[in-house]
Amino acid sequence: MDGNPAPTFVLAIDLGTGGPKIALVSTEGEVIAHTVRRNGLILVPGGGVEQDPEEWWSSIVDGIGELLGRQLVPVRDIVAISITAQWMATVPVDETGTPLANAVSWMDDRGSRYVKKVTGGGLSIPTVGYNARKLRRWLQVTGGVPSRTGKDSVGHILWLKHERPGVYRDTYKFLEPMDFLNMRLTGRFAASYDSIVGHWVTDNRDLSRVAYDEELLSWTGIDRDKLPDLLPTGSVVGPITPERAKELGLGEHVQVITGTGDTSSAGIGAGAVRDFDGHLYVGTSSWLSCHVPFKKTDLLHNITSLPSGIPSRYWVATEQDVAGASLTWLIDNVLLADDALSVVDAPDDMLESLNGLAASSPPGSNGVLFFPWLNGERTPVDDHRIRGGWINLGLGTQRADLVRAVFEGVALNARWMLVYAERFAKRRFDGLTYIGGGALSPLWCQVMADVLDRPIRQAAEPRLANVRGAAFSAAVALGYLRWEDIPTRVAITETFTPDPSTRATYDRAFEAFTEYYKRTKGIFATLNRHPRGPS
Repeated sequence: MDGNPAPTFVLAIDLGTGGPKIALVSTEGEVIAHTVRRNGLILVPGGGVEQDPEEWWSSIVDGIGELLGRQLVPVRDIVAISITAQWMATVPVDETGTPLANAVSWMDDRGSRYVKKVTGGGLSIPTVGYNARKLRRWLQVTGGVPSRTGKDSVGHILWLKHERPGVYRDTYKFLEPMDFLNMRLTGRFAASYDSIVGHWVTDNRDLSRVAYDEELLSWTGIDRDKLPDLLPTGSVVGPITPERAKELGLGEHVQVITGTGDTSSAGIGAGAVRDFDGHLYVGTSSWLSCHVPFKKTDLLHNITSLPSGIPSRYWVATEQDVAGASLTWLIDNVLLADDALSVVDAPDDMLESLNGLAASSPPGSNGVLFFPWLNGERTPVDDHRIRGGWINLGLGTQRADLVRAVFEGVALNARWMLVYAERFAKRRFDGLTYIGGGALSPLWCQVMADVLDRPIRQAAEPRLANVRGAAFSAAVALGYLRWEDIPTRVAITETFTPDPSTRATYDRAFEAFTEYYKRTKGIFATLNRHPRGPS
């Protein structure tokens, strides 16, 4: 552009499990303002976890209205909407785009028995249960395989097909959350090369030409015409419709960018866009990832490299099912429970209060261990039957020990991921950029550094990494930035280095942590056979 062009802006939306963050971000990556809305979970007996897509939409409309109402920038200078969202969730919609049922969450495992039928049978691989020929084909073509826990998109669709046949019959398209929202904005039923991956029916070997694979579709039994058409990653879906522009108070010139999963946008927003630049996210869930120049799969530890939100790039997919949600559970069910029927409202400075309480317990929490497996686990064990909690409590155990053990338990699980993520990448990370709500806690930053024995770089505004990443994607798609410009536009607030004095304590805790899983997984499998145990 010539001269000094007027600044331009992106409305970036991060639809997390707990609700959306809506941000106004410049195409240079500066977050001008943001707001947050809360959405609820609908827990259904038998492992069901659902959300209301109309609640998503109304929350986003309300949040955009608030931001525009502040009149921070001229509306004409907002050039794009870019959405990142929770991934591997499923919204069935009719031809008008109206949801036919609640969205099935990435935490929902009701499709497990149907996925096991689809992926098993014949000559199976010992311990994992997959049919050998099918497994080879899936890994070769997609880089992954449907999870036998039923927690990914193919599991959700199979559950709907068998348990809600009317919904399946009437569904025009099954959409991921980001693709549902983009459809709402543009009227176009489409997915991107990266957002479709969790259906495990696309050929991802050539990232410039991802396409549905007929054999994999036939194995799953999912009708191709019920899946959206595919668009290249990092492209433009289309302009916002006049109806939606009027509803949101935007100009009709606004372009809508292909959506990304939260894992991809987080890495971009952390500035970790170069190969092997690692980042650690702790929000409701957690992951530890980097970009890599290859496609491969570690089936035993549930790690694979998948199409990234950056065109023609792969990222390392790991997942810790419950991380920051452990603190939410602790607050709601232990610390602030008023009585059997109600919960005291958490104060605004609750995280700061927990930090102070946890800091009064020494490293190692006086021997207390916490396991954050409140909804099973995915990496490095794909086991939906294990459950969490504290062990090694005594009469001398204090509340501070319980709280610190939660911080440390999430970090110990991250260390478990780190072992196999580094083995997968074939290198030791020289540090990790820490993002997500967990990175707001200096104590948690130091605990992560000590437990993982790696420098932890606390990103500025870590909770906004996803919206920042979505905005960067839009800026590149529209020609305002290049991918190589992004690392210099992400500030680091502080770097936390490992404290050698804690090394022996955390090595001992990690050994006990992993040994506990080995010794108790059979017990949990027995306790949590269907009918489902505690959810």
